[in-house]
Amino acid sequence: MNTESESTIKMLGLKLPTDPRWVNIVEKNVEEILTDHAYCEQKAASTAISLIVSFPEYTELVQEMTDLVQEEMSHFKMVHDKIVERGWIMGRDRKDEYVLQLIKFFPKGGSRTTQLVHRLLYAALIEARSCERFRLLSEELEDKKLAKFYRKLMISEAGHYTMFLGFARKYGDRTEVDQKWQDLLIYEAKIMEGLSTGGAIHG
Repeated sequence: MNTESESTIKMLGLKLPTDPRWVNIVEKNVEEILTDHAYCEQKAASTAISLIVSFPEYTELVQEMTDLVQEEMSHFKMVHDKIVERGWIMGRDRKDEYVLQLIKFFPKGGSRTTQLVHRLLYAALIEARSCERFRLLSEELEDKKLAKFYRKLMISEAGHYTMFLGFARKYGDRTEVDQKWQDLLIYEAKIMEGLSTGGAIHG
């Protein structure tokens, strides 16, 4: 791992870097990865809308999520344009095994504040892992145009990660939230051990 990748992992707090060989899988399945990426952007917008609907009393959160919806949908269009440019048609959505496993970590229920904190921590980690993967693609893809595209998106994902984590720390007890975040990071690393084998952004 180069110095820049190491600093990214450290900044994001991730416990396990993506196996660099994952990029080789991506190179052979660009159409598949772009389709998966497009849906990831759409789901990110849906997450922001869901937070607005579920927690309307958190005014600052609602304002930030409103901006995020617009940004994520603009990213969706950018990825969809990449698909069209290559003469492809976006395929159907698939289950995101990474996310499905991740959201099993925190128990269901609890106070509204607890539920909000858990959802914010999930969102922060998904953005952090996306950022790490986009960094890898920006460094290793042979398609330099696509590599440059992922470099640009990587910066956005880093901003989203810090925003979600910041809100979790603001709305919950800081010490408790930080402990939950560390526990979630450890759990996520175990999930990652079984992935990095498919043509998906998180898989």
